[in-house]
Amino acid sequence: MHSIGELARASGLTVSALRFYDSAGVLAPALVDPVTGYRWYTGDQVTPARLVAGLRRVGMPVAEIAVALRSEPAVVHRLLDAHLRRLEDGLADARRELSRIRTLIDPEEQPMTTRLALSRVDLAAAVDAVRFAVGTDPDLPVLTGVLLDVTTDGVRLVATDRHRMAVARAGGTLDGPAVRALAPVGFVDAARALLDAGAGITPEAFLTVSAGRVTVSVAGRTVDADVLPYDFPDYRRLLHAAAGDGPAHRLTVDVAALRAALTSADAPVVRRRHDGSPLDVTVLGPDGRGGVRLLGADELTGERDAVQIGVNGGYLLQALDAAGRGQLVLELDGPIAPLAVRRPDDTDAFSILMPIRL
Repeated sequence: MHSIGELARASGLTVSALRFYDSAGVLAPALVDPVTGYRWYTGDQVTPARLVAGLRRVGMPVAEIAVALRSEPAVVHRLLDAHLRRLEDGLADARRELSRIRTLIDPEEQPMTTRLALSRVDLAAAVDAVRFAVGTDPDLPVLTGVLLDVTTDGVRLVATDRHRMAVARAGGTLDGPAVRALAPVGFVDAARALLDAGAGITPEAFLTVSAGRVTVSVAGRTVDADVLPYDFPDYRRLLHAAAGDGPAHRLTVDVAALRAALTSADAPVVRRRHDGSPLDVTVLGPDGRGGVRLLGADELTGERDAVQIGVNGGYLLQALDAAGRGQLVLELDGPIAPLAVRRPDDTDAFSILMPIRL
């Protein structure tokens, strides 16, 4: 047996940290003296304590440290990968914010230029995957553009109108710092037309962000615009939530078949009031065979944990059209969780539809 002080020296954790992880249910001692309250640990607990110390040094949340201690190596590796992505995102955010602060301190400072070379076809596909979700509410101008989140290996496009969100990614080669720019929707539409105009001429496109302007170039032709001066919502919270334990059901659907069911004259709908107006809600649930079915009002259970979700049917049709032909995966996790629409072979492109209370 090891005393708490001995385990502290062997693991790199302090005595107070060991007491904290005991109270948090992460690393409990093997024995607690009933009279003195002194904690004792076995030799088998030295390695887990060292693991806790390492995870603590890189800032992993306590809840995830607890999961890491009781999970198989494959699960722990996924936790480490997810945490590393959070750290990389945080570092990119810090760099962008420091660059903005430097400009505030010295407006005459020469702005950095970011240039991304990427596939013209991939960028066009990414625009198509998110364009339908751009907001149109003049009272929410921050949602009336497409976020271009440029990182070291490509660009992620994000659009949302609060009721749905669409995300897509195009890989590329970066020259310059990571940057985030909110592009006006008019610019996005003009860039999309330019990408089509380059068909048969060049496979490449170039995305440039510099001095508050964003440019797309194809075969020597360009479109550009001032970036919108708003801070786009932190969409990555939804991405991180989706990377957790996974949805209750992942249902494979044929796009054409589901579209036909949704547009059929006898498609079941549930009438609800939403934002003060009547709305025909499309309710989805598993069909018991790995697919999805549409539910009528008489089939609703009213249970909070029921695997059924109500969404705007028109929004769902737009998400299906943006995703393309073939098969898609719908992720259902109950009536109060968003509905995710994904391509089975592309984890970087998906849509999220906000649920409507049933």
